[in-house]
Amino acid sequence: MSRKGFVFKKYEAPNKSPFDTLFEIFKELITHTSGDFDEAIDWLRELDKEYKLTTSEYTIDDFIEDLKKKGYIREEIDLDGNSGGTTITAKTERAIRQQALDQIFGNIKRSGQGNHKSKSPGLGDEHTGDFRNYQFGDNLEKVSVTESLKNAQINHGIVDFNLSEDDLVVEETLHKSQMSTVLMIDISHSMILYGEDRITPAKKVAMALAELITTRYPKDTLDILVFGNDAWQVEIKDLPYLKVGPYHTNTVAGLQLAMDLLRRKRNTNKQIFMITDGKPSCVRMPDGQYYKDSVGLNPFITNKCYAMAQQARRLHIPITTFMIAQDEYLMRFVREFTHANQGKAFYTGLKGLGDMIFEDYETNRKKRIRG
Repeated sequence: MSRKGFVFKKYEAPNKSPFDTLFEIFKELITHTSGDFDEAIDWLRELDKEYKLTTSEYTIDDFIEDLKKKGYIREEIDLDGNSGGTTITAKTERAIRQQALDQIFGNIKRSGQGNHKSKSPGLGDEHTGDFRNYQFGDNLEKVSVTESLKNAQINHGIVDFNLSEDDLVVEETLHKSQMSTVLMIDISHSMILYGEDRITPAKKVAMALAELITTRYPKDTLDILVFGNDAWQVEIKDLPYLKVGPYHTNTVAGLQLAMDLLRRKRNTNKQIFMITDGKPSCVRMPDGQYYKDSVGLNPFITNKCYAMAQQARRLHIPITTFMIAQDEYLMRFVREFTHANQGKAFYTGLKGLGDMIFEDYETNRKKRIRG
């Protein structure tokens, strides 16, 4: 007699080639070193000494040779024909973004067309399964033939078939909307203070979000900018190379650039995500000089931030702040800033940053949340 049931055994990880095993680690290291290949390999050699990652049959040098053959790295040549060192290629940059996406948004499945659903039913293009009576002006393509015929049979009988306007029903649909997002990343010096690397998780979230949008929401747009003493736009391909500088935090400059970028978009749905860990400590004056104050919260600087938040609100641009800090006075500033914009704020550690950004991006909530 045959028996059916479940057999439980110890989990066995799928076999990986020596190259794939090292490549997973290499992608992490190259992100931490901001694209510095030599430093990443030095770290990899140290890890190899400690954890025996390689064998005599496959060494770190073999791995480097495979990186070259597979097109992940290339040798730079200067104008004199001399070697300018080894750099990663666009293929590696894409691999890093994909790994960040898998790590942070690992439960996402790709779909053909990516759009954000609004909460209001109407003349949209995604069926909800709900029906309503036909109204003058409704598109005939939206009429549910099956449900309408069923109503005609119920109302008039099968023998004397008659289909009237009162029998027609329309299936509700949801609008699908495009979204234009600007992601602001703080690269002030405080992002590496106190022995905590905050810029690497911020970079990984940015890379994951960029990969998410380009693969799942191809109709959406994502612009990325960094802000220190000033603010400037960076390309997606530049993300692995981002570094913290000896900067103060000019939040106003970042918001100004973000709104300038969004004004050029035709999409009606626009939003700003801001990742920061510190207080605003710098603004640029009309004469080009910088007004800086790193001690406490300076009212002159914070009031300019509040004014920018209110301006974004008038333009119907919600700002979601992801605050990587737990200081009470900084949280108080974020609450006031969020109230001025009627946006949202999350006070998060580094570990939950990606989950929070993904959830907020996916749900695209429109309700006003007071800080």
